[in-house]
Amino acid sequence: ILGPMILAAPTTGFDPTPESWIASLQKAGYAAGNAPLTPEADDATVSSYVAAAKAAGIILAEVGAWSNPIDPDPVKASEAIDKCQKHLDLAERLGARSCVNITGSRNPVTWDAPHPDNFTRETFDLIVESTRRIVDAVKPMRTFYTLETMPWIFPSSPDESPDLLKAIDRPEVAVHLDPVNMINSPHRAYHNREFIRDCFAKLGPLIKSCHDKDLILHEKLTVHIDEC
Repeated sequence: ILGPMILAAPTTGFDPTPESWIASLQKAGYAAGNAPLTPEADDATVSSYVAAAKAAGIILAEVGAWSNPIDPDPVKASEAIDKCQKHLDLAERLGARSCVNITGSRNPVTWDAPHPDNFTRETFDLIVESTRRIVDAVKPMRTFYTLETMPWIFPSSPDESPDLLKAIDRPEVAVHLDPVNMINSPHRAYHNREFIRDCFAKLGPLIKSCHDKDLILHEKLTVHIDEC
């Protein structure tokens, strides 16, 4: 049985102080918030935000490390891995619930786009190697490096996530569930409740964070689905 859902979202328009950030979350009605800091923040600044969140009962939900650790350009891939390591370290310093990223893409132009090589065994192995490099450099104890489910790269289904995590073989790596990213057919769209329940049944404690959004199924051929 699931408990109450605690919602978080990025907020804007606040001054760069813990008090202003907390006020922006409370005004919007959120009991959690995405980390408003960058990895360059010093320990005193991190501590002030952690203390303010604790005093207000605000959960630090996630640190985004959006980048492409398996970019076909080795220089760009190395830069992305370095970015993920720094953001995972920030999540650890904050005690955030997760540091989230996608596994990447072999698309040489767009970091999160489809590519014919995305579902090859070689790409699977690249994901395993790059993810290990990220978590082994930080060795987090208080947070998780979470891999977001995506439509066109591993993991793209609730059946692929356990296999990928088993191959990575690092307890610090977990699932970031985004059900809408996996709804890629009218049948799954119309039966989304059953699909979401299936995700939780198969992934359960592997899930450390989620994205919550909706979708629109358009009446056009072929199938066209937009997130919203």
